[in-house]
Amino acid sequence: MLALTSLEPEEARRLRGVLFDLDDTFLSHGLLSRAAYGALWDLKDAGLAAVPVTGRPSDWGQMLARQWPVAGCVTENGAVHFVRDAGGVRRLDACDDVERARRRARLASLVERVRQSVPEATLTQDAHMRSSDVTWDVAERAQLSADVVRRIVREIEAAGARWSQSSVHLHATFDLDDKASGAVRFCVRELGDDAGAVLARYAFVGDSGNDAPCFSAFRTTFGVANVRASLGRLGVTPRYVAPSTAGEGFAEIVAALLSRR
Repeated sequence: MLALTSLEPEEARRLRGVLFDLDDTFLSHGLLSRAAYGALWDLKDAGLAAVPVTGRPSDWGQMLARQWPVAGCVTENGAVHFVRDAGGVRRLDACDDVERARRRARLASLVERVRQSVPEATLTQDAHMRSSDVTWDVAERAQLSADVVRRIVREIEAAGARWSQSSVHLHATFDLDDKASGAVRFCVRELGDDAGAVLARYAFVGDSGNDAPCFSAFRTTFGVANVRASLGRLGVTPRYVAPSTAGEGFAEIVAALLSRR
């Protein structure tokens, strides 16, 4: 990983937008800092599209797309998108209602399976706000050991579901999207770029294991300093790393990008 000072002006000038994780990347221990929110407005003022790409629930995405200075929001690790339009906010789900209901029923069975076999595991407080996945709290309010997390993962895999882990949650889903595929689909459909241009001309900022697909796919990638805690779960590290953690690190990344443009 390179220091932010290594970012060349031509790379910064090539960018059309910034995609970014929320927990422990843009948010600091769940809170929105003045520095991070100010940096979001700085991106807008510079004419760069900003898009949160998060594992958080779809209900969060509707609010963020409506209230924040962003081009839209990609939620639930790529599965459900929101974009502001003249009439409010549009919701975009790759599944139709029938298939979504079928997958929700399978997730409910998985939740019961985990409840019986791993009684220490508890669902996240935002689990009821989700549509495409289910989440267990591993490091937000609870602090689950690596062994307990592995036991949950075994149950997820036995049910034929996919899993990913953020800095705070363990996710299970029967959808095929990850953050990278969901972000690319959003940018193609809503921002008018082709897939190749998205990967080359949008930067990604993240910190944890479920950001791995984006660190692998995008040409320009950044980690806030706390990404170092997740390096063991990343096949490809971010190209650049900020000196500071979470929201302060995000603000440093934005400042570096804009100063070189």
